[in-house]
Amino acid sequence: MVNSTPSLIRPKAFYFLFFAAAASLIPFLSLYYHSLGLSGQQIGVLTGVAPLITLAGAPLWGGLADATRKHRLVLLLALAGTWAAVLALSRSTTFAVLLPVVVIHAFFASPIIPLVDNGVVTTLSGRKAGYGRLRLWGGVGWGATAALLGTVLQRAGLQWTFYSFLFFWFITLLVAWRLPVSPGTAHHPYWAGLRKLLANPRFLLLLAIALVNSVSLSIFLNYLFLHLEAQNASRTLMALSLTASTLSELPVWFIADRLLRRWGADRLLALALLATAVRAFAYAFMPAPWLVLPINLLHGLSFAAMWSAGVAYANSAAPPGLGATAQGVFAGATVGLGSALGAFAGGLVYDSAGPVVLFQATGSLLLVVFLLFVCIPGLARQGRYKASAPRTSE
Repeated sequence: MVNSTPSLIRPKAFYFLFFAAAASLIPFLSLYYHSLGLSGQQIGVLTGVAPLITLAGAPLWGGLADATRKHRLVLLLALAGTWAAVLALSRSTTFAVLLPVVVIHAFFASPIIPLVDNGVVTTLSGRKAGYGRLRLWGGVGWGATAALLGTVLQRAGLQWTFYSFLFFWFITLLVAWRLPVSPGTAHHPYWAGLRKLLANPRFLLLLAIALVNSVSLSIFLNYLFLHLEAQNASRTLMALSLTASTLSELPVWFIADRLLRRWGADRLLALALLATAVRAFAYAFMPAPWLVLPINLLHGLSFAAMWSAGVAYANSAAPPGLGATAQGVFAGATVGLGSALGAFAGGLVYDSAGPVVLFQATGSLLLVVFLLFVCIPGLARQGRYKASAPRTSE
C-alpha cells in the first residue's frame, strides 16, 4: 500500500480534484456549444482543435520547465491560466470568441498532467509505492463527479458545469502550491539532453505504439455513441457505459506497479494494444447495445495500462533533468496527436463506410501493430521496469 505521508497525500488530492474538475467540464462542452446554437461543423472545430494545441503545448511547457528548472512556477502558471480561460469560456457565446478562448484553454492545460506525473514518479523514488495507486484517485474523482453532476445539470442548467469546474480547479491550485514537483539534477545542458532523448529508438518506439493505441481510443470516444444511437440505445445506457469504463480503470491503476515489475513496460504496453483491439472488434460485432457495458470493462487495460507503461517508459528513457520534457512529449503524442488523428481519420471512415467498418478497421490496425511489436525479434524487450525504484533524475 502507498504510505499516507504528506508528500503522497497531496498527489492523491491533486489527481482527485483535477479529474473532478475535468469531469465537470469536458463531457458537457459539446452540449454547451449546442445550446448556444452552434452548428455541428463549428462544434467539431472547437472540440478538435484542443488535441492539436496539446500536441505542441505539452512538449513546449515541459521543455520550458526543464530548461529553466522552474517546474512549480510553470505548473502554477498553467493552472491559473486554465482557470482564467474557463471563466472566459463560460462568458463566451459566439464561435468567433469561443475559438481563441478554447485554444488558450488547451494551451495552458496541456502541460499539467505531464508535470505532475513527472513530479510524482520522482517523489516515489526508493519507495515500494506505485504511480498507479496514486493516479487511481483521478478515476475516483472523475467517476464520482460525473455521476453527481448529471443530476445537478438536469435541474439547474448547463452553467453549473462551469461553476463546478471553477470550484474544483481553485482547490486544485491550492493543493498544487505545495505539490512535490522536483526537477531533479541535470547532468547535461538542456538541448544536448533533448537531442539524446529524441534520438533514443526505444523512446520513439514507445511514442509510435502509444500513438496507435491513442488513435483507437479517440475513435471510441468520438464514434461509439453514434454506433449505439444507431442501435437505438438509450442515453442512460450511454452514461452507464462511461461509468463502466471509469470503474474498470481503478483496479488496473491499483496493481499497475506490480504489473510493471512482473511484465515490464513493453509487455504492459502490448497488453494494452491487445485489449484495445478486442474492444474494437467487440464493438463492431456486438448484436445488442447493452453489451457495451461488459465490453467497456476492457477500458482499464486499454487506457490505464497504456498510460502506466508510457509514464514508466518515458521516465526510464529521459536523460537526467528532462523528465518533464519526456512526459510532455508522451502526452503530446497521445492526448494531442493521437486524439486528433482518431477524431479526423475516424470521421472520414465513418462517413464513407459506417461505424461497423470503422471499428473493424481499427481492430485490424491494432492487431497488426500488436503482432509486429511482440513477434519481431528485439522490438519488444524482455527487461522489467523497476517500479519500486524509478529514476530520480527527472
